[in-house]
Amino acid sequence: MTDLGLCAIGAALAMMFGNLAAIGESLICCHAIDAMSRNPEMRSKLQSTMMIAVALDESTGIYSLIVAILIIFVLGLH
Repeated sequence: MTDLGLCAIGAALAMMFGNLAAIGESLICCHAIDAMSRNPEMRSKLQSTMMIAVALDESTGIYSLIVAILIIFVLGLH
């Protein structure tokens, strides 16, 4: 039988590391805006690259949420 407290700690750790993606997203946007201000004619290319990078970075947060939900509802019920 799995201890529910340990499952909660595991889910919290998964979300903590997943929420670090927010720092990555802010850095991606910050540097893209900085590059756009230095080189305005590359705006469309930089913006599309930034959107792809943010989407990839956001997927790590979504994966950590799925892992946390699985830890709580699958491991916590046994």
